[in-house]
Amino acid sequence: MNRPQTPLRGSTRRRVLLTAALTGLAVLTAAAFWFQPWKLWLDTTVREAAPAAAAERGGARTLATGELISHEHRTTGTVRILELPDGSRTLRLEGLDTSNGPDLRVLITDAPVKEGRAGWYVFDDGAHRSLGSLKGNKGDQNYPLPAGLDLGRYTSVSIWCDRFDVSFGAAALTRA
Repeated sequence: MNRPQTPLRGSTRRRVLLTAALTGLAVLTAAAFWFQPWKLWLDTTVREAAPAAAAERGGARTLATGELISHEHRTTGTVRILELPDGSRTLRLEGLDTSNGPDLRVLITDAPVKEGRAGWYVFDDGAHRSLGSLKGNKGDQNYPLPAGLDLGRYTSVSIWCDRFDVSFGAAALTRA
């Protein structure tokens, strides 16, 4: 039996509209938190000096170098792995220039660096170690390497967006 449709009463209509508005606001708030679109317009520049021993002549030895290439976002700069006189090693980003983004990390990995979209998603597939959050999307920065890290196994570096599992840029490491 078909019942006649009755129009929504004023208070019911307001309740439905209020519920829809609050649901929309909650969705927009969650999306803003997840994507953090304001970071596209905010740059963080870091100007860390090379480790003190590296500044002294003969104080540090360069073990490997690489040039960053762009993946998901335009990325440029140089990667160097330095060994200090005490045996500790540091990954140094020099002249880094990339986009800012949510949850950016510096990964050292065993993945090959590939141009274009083929290289966007590979850096967390195999062996990889996070060296921590990216300190800034521009400038020069140092990241200590874990003791005993096998540089024969870990042959590339990625500026990795952990939120979306994508590489902003990467560098293949060439032994010095």
